[in-house]
Amino acid sequence: MVLTDRAAFDAHAARVRAEFESYTSDSEWTISVCVSEDSKAKGVLDTFEHLRFRIESGDIEARLRTTGGGGWAWADPSIIVSGPNHPAVLYGNVGSDDVPGLVAALASGHTYDAGLIGAFGESDTLPAVADHPYFKLQTRLLTQNWGMIDPYSIDDYIANDGYAAWIKALFDMTPEEVVDEVKASGVRGRGGAGFPAGIKWESGRRAQARPKFMACNSHEGEPNVYKDRRLIESDPHRILEGIMLGCYGVGAERGYNYVGGEHLLAVERFRHAVNEAYRLGLLGDNILGSGVNCHIRLLTGGGAYICGEGSALMYSVMGERGQPRTKPPRSVEEGLWRRPTVLNNTETLAPVPDIIRNGGAWYASLGTERSTGTKLVSMQGPLARLGVVEVEMGVSLKDILYETYGGMAEGKTLKGVQTGGVSAGPLLPDQLDVAVDFDSLQQYDCMLGSGGFVVFDDSVDAVEFGRYLMDFNRWESCSKCTPCRLGNKALVEVVDRILNGRGQERDMQLIESTAKHVMELSLCGLGQVAPAPLIGMMRCFPEDFEARIDAASEPIEAGEQQRFVIPLAAVGA
Repeated sequence: MVLTDRAAFDAHAARVRAEFESYTSDSEWTISVCVSEDSKAKGVLDTFEHLRFRIESGDIEARLRTTGGGGWAWADPSIIVSGPNHPAVLYGNVGSDDVPGLVAALASGHTYDAGLIGAFGESDTLPAVADHPYFKLQTRLLTQNWGMIDPYSIDDYIANDGYAAWIKALFDMTPEEVVDEVKASGVRGRGGAGFPAGIKWESGRRAQARPKFMACNSHEGEPNVYKDRRLIESDPHRILEGIMLGCYGVGAERGYNYVGGEHLLAVERFRHAVNEAYRLGLLGDNILGSGVNCHIRLLTGGGAYICGEGSALMYSVMGERGQPRTKPPRSVEEGLWRRPTVLNNTETLAPVPDIIRNGGAWYASLGTERSTGTKLVSMQGPLARLGVVEVEMGVSLKDILYETYGGMAEGKTLKGVQTGGVSAGPLLPDQLDVAVDFDSLQQYDCMLGSGGFVVFDDSVDAVEFGRYLMDFNRWESCSKCTPCRLGNKALVEVVDRILNGRGQERDMQLIESTAKHVMELSLCGLGQVAPAPLIGMMRCFPEDFEARIDAASEPIEAGEQQRFVIPLAAVGA
């Protein structure tokens, strides 16, 4: 079915909205299984197949469906159940072996207490999901559809106000008004740079050369960041609509989403979303009779972290080697095929549909004055809970760690928190009472970056951890400029010398001076921050480095062999 005008879209939206509301009706059980990359690894497909077997066997009459992941990795495999006298309820850690007990409880009209997390709707007898510590601090804007809609269903997205902003822009707003709303929102680049998106869109709009392009950076190549892939896995049409609105605002007829090729499920679901939008007539030429043309294409990266840098990404899109170039000219002047190109991170584009629907001032009311809106945060390490959370900018990192993520796992003692992915230094335990925004972390020589944090305990050697981070940046260098190509390699060699028992006091000064040259002379952002994690580890945990060096200065007893320490990265840790 192809929608031909606005009235046809409105009629279709009303129809699918009524169908979606039936999922929470009192007349029939609906079991929604949350499927994402992490839940697949934890056996969610086995849970789904067992549920289907039980339903087909007549143990319970229910409608079985799949949705995207909810971000609550600690609770996967998870399901959401609604039905007779039973509001939408989230159940966690429902493995295949738990299905018989779950089905028996539901069939008898009871809740399954073993995996109960809480109810999304109002209930006099069940705890509310919103009161659970994991959800209490969250403001679920970008994640509002996670776990609720089927990522393969454009109708599920439309039933939840999807593409309403696209229709509003096409028929009720000029491109300049779209750009003005994004400017008024104050949304800043969520890929790490923090540049105001509205200013970038305005610059792209004013560029005179034609054609223009819109691009979305969904590469996400850092080892401890996984929020963009979750955005696409759980709500691909939201990202697609954000790119489409960007195309309309800046005057581009073609947009690209560059996704890391290792994110298989994200690639699959976004490609399907694009095809569905074309099928329904929301992409193509003369969309809904508006006279607007818009075409979107998905491209995948080959795993090079450097291709997350803007100019390197564009070279890769054009089929050339992914290497950064000097600036100016900026991409809004000369980007793809030397034409004006506006490039934004996935998370930067994700709130645009809400901004267009509700207004830039509404979005600016969230967060802080200089860091508006919400931020997706992903934490890894020995924590009580894991997953992607969404909080308003300005929330304390300490509160996120100890309340949302539940603090350290049993028996673990916090040593530090690595910030900024692989591009900044760590925080000490007494520095965690700091706001999560673009500015506050700078007082500790740290950065928010893309919102990825690694929590590590006192069993971690700062020298080995620093070596791991340094080695990642060393291998991900494109080798175009000498300071990054040779300087990062030299830094890894110095740390290896310390780890292998041959370190000297002067190595600490050598690391400092070499890092200074790399950061000041490198061409692009990768090299300019590559040594920062190692320098941060050295400054926060000097005792770990000094212990290694002191041990190296001790004389070796006769007959005693020197012990060589294999760095974590060497064994793929």
